[in-house]
Amino acid sequence: MTDRLYYKDAYLTDFDATIVEVADGGHRVYLDRTALYPTSGGQPFDTGTLGGRRVTDVVDEDDRIAHLLDGPLDAAAGAVHGRVDWARRFDHMQQHTGQHLLSAVLEDLHGWKTVSVHFGDETSTLDVNTDAAPRARLDAAEDRANAVIAEARAVSVSFEDAAAPGLRKPSGRTGEIRVITIAGVDRSACGGTHVRGTGEIGALLLRRVEKVKQGTRIEFVCGARAVRRARADYAALSSIAQALSSSVDDAPSMVEAKLAAARDVEASRRRIERELDAYRARERYDAATPDARGVRRVIERRADGALDDLRGLAHAVCALPRAAFVGTIAASGAVIAGTSEDSGLEAGAVLKRALGAAGGRGGGSPRMAQGAVGAEQGDAVVQAVLAEWDHVS
Repeated sequence: MTDRLYYKDAYLTDFDATIVEVADGGHRVYLDRTALYPTSGGQPFDTGTLGGRRVTDVVDEDDRIAHLLDGPLDAAAGAVHGRVDWARRFDHMQQHTGQHLLSAVLEDLHGWKTVSVHFGDETSTLDVNTDAAPRARLDAAEDRANAVIAEARAVSVSFEDAAAPGLRKPSGRTGEIRVITIAGVDRSACGGTHVRGTGEIGALLLRRVEKVKQGTRIEFVCGARAVRRARADYAALSSIAQALSSSVDDAPSMVEAKLAAARDVEASRRRIERELDAYRARERYDAATPDARGVRRVIERRADGALDDLRGLAHAVCALPRAAFVGTIAASGAVIAGTSEDSGLEAGAVLKRALGAAGGRGGGSPRMAQGAVGAEQGDAVVQAVLAEWDHVS
């Protein structure tokens, strides 16, 4: 059994231990005790060194902990010195204690219980059991959490019976459990590493919020991460403001104004394209000779281009009486077919059969369909569609 030194002292960074076992050619090491935290409870593992070798992973194997190294360690050495990467450890401590505080505040202020937690390399998230998290409520929780941080409340570790009172969430275990207490705010069963006081969390910043299956996911950062994220956000906003020749404070309204103008331009462009498609459709329709059933077929072959452009022309042609359209883009192998309601011709099934015969895929409704085959094979599909239409009585 490995003695977990981090349970009682999360600030311990150097330790000596006895090698119990090595495996994988010396790359997997087991010790009688360790200060290196394994991935557990959502918190990532510590890195550091062991006997001069870099620790690449720390794995919890129930009663013992495996240390994975970047090079072999000689078991004959017997004793070994370990060192924890303090910057990484303290960052994890800030995030984990910050999460306990945030979960407690969200439940106390709004009744939102934490369902799950994920600690990431850059940001962390917690899922709460609410379908909606209005910004005003999030701001209130953020303000309250940072007020508790500023109060520098004590954070303590104790070992108590699993039935101990006052836990935010029942542990579900029996016997002795480890309890993390934020004075006057929270008591939670937890095996992770934590700071000694809320002041060491530094700051807590809430960011993106999204709806998930089990409720709402809230992204947060604490400590130095919050500073880095705020700095990056300000740099991005400053860059946007500079591009708009505006102040940082005016940038959001300027962006909205630019987007509104862009939407107007896009709407005008689409209207002009529809008008142009209608003009082109009428031109090609009038130039087409009606077949024996009085149906005018418009055939469009393009070397390259966007399928959306071809689709617009197809819809415009098929809006005309007794009309049929089939077109292809050689470069992409895209094919589209359409028929007017009164044409007596089928588009979807016919095109699907023609595509299948050419090794392509696609289909659609009786009035409009599309698909694709290998490049330069589109014309063969067009000919197959026309041939089948020729046989419609």
